[in-house]
Amino acid sequence: MELVKVNGKLDGKRLALTVLVPIIGGSITGWLANRHAQEKYKKLEKPSFSPPPSIFPIAWTTLYGLMGLAKYRVQTKNESGMGNDKAIPMYDIQLGLNYLWSFLFFRWGLRGTALVEMTVLLGAIALTAYEFYQVDRTAGTLMIPYIGWVMFALTLNYSTWKLNDRK
Repeated sequence: MELVKVNGKLDGKRLALTVLVPIIGGSITGWLANRHAQEKYKKLEKPSFSPPPSIFPIAWTTLYGLMGLAKYRVQTKNESGMGNDKAIPMYDIQLGLNYLWSFLFFRWGLRGTALVEMTVLLGAIALTAYEFYQVDRTAGTLMIPYIGWVMFALTLNYSTWKLNDRK
């Protein structure tokens, strides 16, 4: 319970909103980007370390929830005068880049472009984690699994692109 409290207080409405926005946004983005694209994706050659499709919604729901919780902690500290002005805009930028990647990779089949974009995304996540950590160590730490997953996804993106670059 202490994880969701900031300065000993819990704002349930704000917490729910900041956690649900990335989860719902990611779900909508995934649905829009993946419509009519899954048949093409199934035909692609994938690296041996590619997880089964059922792992992705579980992983992303968890990661979106953690990043929403991190934002909640930073936003709450910002309003109490304990934060900084850079953290939330960096969060918004990385979330937008996160959503864009699905369209690049799945919807538009631009796997090389998606790889470049994901590299920028990884940098934006790292900067967000750094800015969050400056405001709230727990918030910064909550971003670490996201960094790890995106590093794995970057490798997966690269490998899939290379295996299929002539198709």
